[in-house]
Amino acid sequence: MSGAPLEIERVWLLTAPPSLPAHAQIWTIEQGYLPDHGTDDPDGAEGRLRRIEHPDRSVTLLHTVKRGTGVVRQEIERDLTSMDFERLWPRTAGRRVRKIRHRVREGELTWEVDQFLDWPLWMAEVELPSEDHPVPIPPWLGPVLGQEVSTDPRWRNFALALHGPPR
Repeated sequence: MSGAPLEIERVWLLTAPPSLPAHAQIWTIEQGYLPDHGTDDPDGAEGRLRRIEHPDRSVTLLHTVKRGTGVVRQEIERDLTSMDFERLWPRTAGRRVRKIRHRVREGELTWEVDQFLDWPLWMAEVELPSEDHPVPIPPWLGPVLGQEVSTDPRWRNFALALHGPPR
């Protein structure tokens, strides 16, 4: 996967649900992880299927492979047909998460605030153009911003899908 596009992302736990701005977009997401990638993969590859329902009720089906650990990882994503998604989805049984994603554009950055449906868990993430890019915390998010978990693999969605939140 040399030369694959990079995802530069920082992630935080939230101490409570934030007071989201009215312009937040709301997506419903189901994602499952394929068994041929994961914790035994020496380069940390995660193969993921994702079904996103958008506010207009349209649906996006994706297959994503992420490789690496920490704030900067490689990411390759491709659209799937309904037939391919339905064929592959059963392979993710026992490795799934469901969440409501609130997308909020703040200046040049887009914050994604996830409410997990299987646990009382809220997380916020922001993709950055570079690893050293400043991250101004929006006023609506600051009061509930908890611990940063960008480099803690226990809080990756893959780990949550397998084990749930760490205790």
